[in-house]
Amino acid sequence: MPLRAAARSDRVEASHNSADHALRYLSTRQPTVPNETRSFEDILLAGLAPDGGLYVPAVLPRLDPGEIRRLGRLDYPALAAEIMGLFMGDAIGRDELTVLLRDAYAGFTHSAIAPLKQLGHDQWLLELFHGPTLAFKDYALQVVGRLFDQVLAKRGERVTIVGATSGDTGSAAIEACRDRETVDIFILYPYGRTSEVQRRQMTTVPAANVHTLAVEGSFDDCQDLVKALFADAEFRTRQNLSAVNSINWARIAAQVVYYFWAATALGAPDRPVSFAVPTGNFGNIYAAHIARRLGLPIGKLIVGTNRNDILHRFIATGEMRISTVEPSLSPSMDIQVSSNFERLLFELAGQDGIRLDEMMRAFRATGRLPAGKDIWDEARHLFASHRLDDDGIRAMIARIHRETGELIDPHTAVAVSAMRAEGRADGVPCVALACAHPAKFPDIVEQATGRRPSLPPPLADLMTRQERINIVPNDLAAIRNFIAARTRQGRAA
Repeated sequence: MPLRAAARSDRVEASHNSADHALRYLSTRQPTVPNETRSFEDILLAGLAPDGGLYVPAVLPRLDPGEIRRLGRLDYPALAAEIMGLFMGDAIGRDELTVLLRDAYAGFTHSAIAPLKQLGHDQWLLELFHGPTLAFKDYALQVVGRLFDQVLAKRGERVTIVGATSGDTGSAAIEACRDRETVDIFILYPYGRTSEVQRRQMTTVPAANVHTLAVEGSFDDCQDLVKALFADAEFRTRQNLSAVNSINWARIAAQVVYYFWAATALGAPDRPVSFAVPTGNFGNIYAAHIARRLGLPIGKLIVGTNRNDILHRFIATGEMRISTVEPSLSPSMDIQVSSNFERLLFELAGQDGIRLDEMMRAFRATGRLPAGKDIWDEARHLFASHRLDDDGIRAMIARIHRETGELIDPHTAVAVSAMRAEGRADGVPCVALACAHPAKFPDIVEQATGRRPSLPPPLADLMTRQERINIVPNDLAAIRNFIAARTRQGRAA
């Protein structure tokens, strides 16, 4: 690791036994010496920092190999309690957290929660689609919804959750928050740019506290609108805004768990394990990076992108320049501005919030990130990358079915291609993340394989359920008015 990274690591990491490990959070836009930190409860409910930054732990613990071996003997909910407990301080007791997590995963359809399936020699799939909405987002959001209930009930508060989705986050967030008395939830998605199954999973939920907005624009437009709502201090306070998409650190914490789960099953900490992750908003692979910083021995972290390849271009060339978002067969990755990349940039900039803020403002103003060579050198040391276009996605779905009989969705195809292109190393297993059930994209899978995947029984009637579709312009005032008219806070006012 470069000297700069080693020095940074000495400052931000502490032993697992440190009295204040990971108990306080700071914003990525704060000065180098933090003038304000927040508790886990605070950042859970806030989501985005008031200064526009993202929350990160001020200190990360470091697990030794013996602790990691012990974690490898636990079942999934118990492992989740250990890992997530590292980030919570005294917000919730360990026994109480374990009960919450067992409840969160009780309805998952596989007894292993996140099963590993072998594709070839040292090549594995981690199936992350056994939750209620058939996508990896369930693994975090089923937990986060319950954490919201826990904290809000204790505080006697209610929140308005606002989120943007490129496909899967919205349905997972809705499923986690539906019918909850303390929450109103509004999900923005790009009109006409999700699969029909993804859309219907959001628009057919009859709960009174659930609202979806089909924005006439791209996912990046939806994400910008959400950030603008949070930047409106008066509206944010009046509506008590909160977020559940991957800008919320609790999401990252919950996603760290399955990297420990898979790696320890394949021999960690006594040998490294690599991961290939289909990446849009950078949250999922950033969670893998946090697992590595906690002490998990990871060989390679491979960023898999589709034709919207801004992250691949940056890792390969050092240039991050925004292009037009192009619709693709893997819509959850149709993103040009990856929000969670800001967290990595903050780390690589030595936790210099002033430098990071200047970079992000310039990025927004010019469409080009002015990251120095020092940041690029560290980024390409930490990550490999791979790009797969739509023709490649079709070919990979067909190839995997031909070789193994497995059906995979387009996002998983990106991960498998990345694994096969970049993950080969003698004796080092590589895990591709299967982030969505193939039945979420039945037309594409059928075209590639001749087999049409069926929805699991709980969703078998999805295509006949009544939809509620609200088409809205890409306009901040229109979004603000829509939300204010429908929240319980707004109706009370």
